[in-house]
Amino acid sequence: MRRLLAGPGVTHLPGVYDPLTAALAVRAGFPAVHLSGAAVSALALGLPDLGYVHGTHIADRAAALMPALGGVPLLADADTGYGNPLHAVWTARRYAAAGVAGLHLEDQVSPKRCGHLAGKELLDAGPAAAKVRAIAEAGTGLVLVARTDAFTVTGLDDAIARSRAYVDAGADAVFVEGVTGADDLAAVHAALPGVPLVVNRSEASGSDAFLDDARLAGLGVRFVLHPVAPLLAALCAARAAYAAIAVDGSAATVSRLPWDAFTDLVGQPEALALDARYSEVPA
Repeated sequence: MRRLLAGPGVTHLPGVYDPLTAALAVRAGFPAVHLSGAAVSALALGLPDLGYVHGTHIADRAAALMPALGGVPLLADADTGYGNPLHAVWTARRYAAAGVAGLHLEDQVSPKRCGHLAGKELLDAGPAAAKVRAIAEAGTGLVLVARTDAFTVTGLDDAIARSRAYVDAGADAVFVEGVTGADDLAAVHAALPGVPLVVNRSEASGSDAFLDDARLAGLGVRFVLHPVAPLLAALCAARAAYAAIAVDGSAATVSRLPWDAFTDLVGQPEALALDARYSEVPA
């Protein structure tokens, strides 16, 4: 993950949520992936991204993904660190033990709100920077992305000032939530030369046009997150299947993964071969 951040180009990190989506992302060739707190809240608890999940939920879900990822690094949502600097360090250590390669930590007051919702409250910059510093000095080896939600609350200037403070505290990259336009990205890049930037390409932001990769790279962007796109696509497909079964008594009209592709994805051929090998009775 550090190598990707230090590179000259843009890396797209799609959301993964379980071993099968992780396997699909690896097969698609992604060099890194992302685990969203909103997705874990929805899938594990059936609840919105309003601070219901804890680092324990994220770490447990991340650990379940590791075998399917096969070494592909995972960037995980750490929300606010789930408390003060002491709790943020515990979160980072739990993530590292789960196999996570990096995390992003935000500066909202806990309990947080989804970044695209109104009514967000910001933690003062000093205590927020203290959490960044605590994680940076904890020795976990995690890539630390500092996220600020200041852009839509107190404006771009405050977002830049906070980002600078977080970099000074030890952040490896900066994620200014809500900033996707060329002019605003250029301002952040100019204020933080050499600092890798992370942007969020979420459906929650609406239908804004996005810059192409070459333009993003020139503005210092190194990671583009797609936190929920695969999840929304999967839910759309599931909804269509349920509707077809309810109306027609069959999902035959709905595009589905072939059964053989499904069993291959879950490793059934390898498992059966192993079972056969050890089920042989010695002569």
